Amino acid sequence: MAKYTLNTSIGELPRINEKYLKKFHKLGIINIRDLLYYFPHRYEDFSKIIPIKELEKDKIATIQGKIISIKNTRTFKKRMVITEAIIEDKSGTIKAVWFNQPFLTNNLRQGKIVSLSGKMAIGPKGPYLSSPSYELISTYKTPTHTARLVPIYPETTGISSRFIRYYVKLTLPIAKELKESIPQNILKEESLPSIQEAIKNIHFPQKIQDAEKAKKRFAFEELLLLQLFVLKQKRKIKNKKATRIPFDKELIKEFVEKLPFKLTNDQRKAAWEIFKDIDNNKPMNRLLQGDVGSGKTVVAAMASLQTTKTKNQTAFMAPTEILAQQHFKEVKKLLKGFGVKIALLTSDDSKINNKKTTKKELIEKIKNNKIDILIGTHALIQKEVEFKNLGLAIIDEQHRFGVGQRASLKNKNTTPHLLSMTATPIPRTLALTIYGDLDISFIKEMPKGRQKIKTRIVPPEQRSQAYKFIEQEIKKGRQAFVICPRIEASKKQEPISKDKKQLQIDTRKLLWQEVKAVEEEYEKLNNEIFPDLKIEMIHGKLKSKEKEKIMKDFKNKKINMLVSTSVIEVGIDIPNATVMMIEGADRFGLAQLHQFRGRVGRGENQSYCFLFSTTGQTTTRLRAIQKCEDGFELAEKDMQIRGPGQFYGIKQSGIPDLAMDSLKDLSFVKSVKKQAESLLSKDAELKTHKNLKEELKKFKEKIHLE
Repeated sequence: MAKYTLNTSIGELPRINEKYLKKFHKLGIINIRDLLYYFPHRYEDFSKIIPIKELEKDKIATIQGKIISIKNTRTFKKRMVITEAIIEDKSGTIKAVWFNQPFLTNNLRQGKIVSLSGKMAIGPKGPYLSSPSYELISTYKTPTHTARLVPIYPETTGISSRFIRYYVKLTLPIAKELKESIPQNILKEESLPSIQEAIKNIHFPQKIQDAEKAKKRFAFEELLLLQLFVLKQKRKIKNKKATRIPFDKELIKEFVEKLPFKLTNDQRKAAWEIFKDIDNNKPMNRLLQGDVGSGKTVVAAMASLQTTKTKNQTAFMAPTEILAQQHFKEVKKLLKGFGVKIALLTSDDSKINNKKTTKKELIEKIKNNKIDILIGTHALIQKEVEFKNLGLAIIDEQHRFGVGQRASLKNKNTTPHLLSMTATPIPRTLALTIYGDLDISFIKEMPKGRQKIKTRIVPPEQRSQAYKFIEQEIKKGRQAFVICPRIEASKKQEPISKDKKQLQIDTRKLLWQEVKAVEEEYEKLNNEIFPDLKIEMIHGKLKSKEKEKIMKDFKNKKINMLVSTSVIEVGIDIPNATVMMIEGADRFGLAQLHQFRGRVGRGENQSYCFLFSTTGQTTTRLRAIQKCEDGFELAEKDMQIRGPGQFYGIKQSGIPDLAMDSLKDLSFVKSVKKQAESLLSKDAELKTHKNLKEELKKFKEKIHLE
């Protein structure tokens, strides 16, 4: 084993030919280090060794005995090879049967002592062991595949858990080269095993508790690196300089008094936290979390007004053109009479207050500080868009923008204060971990006068009644949204390579499938179910101007029903819409269903949300959304049901699976964060923890948080 190291290619191990090498690479195993870090996802307990006569039907057990006979036979149609062996111990004999493994007659020869683990079944010819795990008994070797807790790994065609176990056991001695990255005092305080002990016990534990301790250790290490990464980002931001924007009490008082409604206590508190942050020469980095319709834009408008009056500019970035248009109209309305120059910039549109302008002219005005607030989409981060005095950057639905895009907005001549906003409530463990570099403000209170939305699950047999009810609502002068089911990427569509062209093609396919789903739903509703209603559809393939016209007509009540993909999820405000009908509701996560529901209930009339189930089954998710209206509570449930990666789109983030899974445990996350903070407070550059510093460097290379 001396010739192997952690960096030895997997292809240098015995009997790994080109075919197996490709399969290992498909699993992400390139070298011996990768192999040792390829952890089992479960364990089979084959540790109970019993005499043959004590075997019970369908119960897992291990027997050990002599092979009396073994032979291969072909089935009548010659499509399958059956291997049959007779095994004997002091208590009796039993037959063992395997399918399509003819090579077993070479491995398991008559007269050899064998260990077999599996379940006993009873067939027409009596009891037999069905496809048991097998292993020849040797006096000098500990068992690998039987008579113990046996690790089961994520597999691929041609590479079984047995195959992986063999190579893990072969290379396990090389684990002594692994350097301990967790400081000794932390290992002791948290009762964690050393790296060598953990590697041994995660693969070949003596008891399940050993495996659990090992898993905890690796989850701790991964989360510690993630926390250090996030906390160092926070410190880096704190070291930058920003323009101080002093609080103007009279100005804000005037703004609040002009509002046609009263601010909620949560809005006041969030605004005050922002004002305190920007009245500082250290850049603000705050996340404003507020449920759908809770009034985040008003808070953002207050911060923008305050910034404007100090001769500094505000950039307000939204993920879609529809949402950018809506923010533009809303901010203009809120700041009317304050003499603020507000502009809109998207790939298709450029305006200053109410006047159309050319992009060239608008970009020139931005450069010369003639624009106070610029609202737009990704167009705001084009190279030619340069702010003279960018004091505040506001990013709506911040998880929809990459880190690089956010940074390019920050880096134009100055470090602006950053306010991120989201209507997707983030569970506390995720907020503490993924967004630990952000200070967080919450708006949980809803504006007064909002009625609760009645949510109903509609099984297939109740569809016609639901349709009748929706038609009655529309005849009363109300409007309805229809959301089409989410199209999942099929396994075949998921590219193995990281080839970007391949990824692009698959995304296009997916988009076309969603467009097709919208068109089919539109045809069905328009021609069969509601032929007397004015129905329109909106999807990602429409041009921005078409989308804008449809949304305008819908807002102006020229359309009764709007059929859409999930593009409608964020920010659309139609107070007269009282019905949200979601097709294939069981295909969406809780957070997204809650977002859809929040599109209605914005006016004075009672609103309804109908969840149409494709399977006809009432899932845990659908029951949860029916019972609960609190987005924050739903977010926690969503994470428990679907896992953090699925919940917040961080599955492709580079965060390892164990760390991802441990995000469900708040107390664990808190203890890791505490240790990370303690480490950095004593040694900000980790100079006395070289191994940890090295691991953090590697971790930064693979992590890409959105």
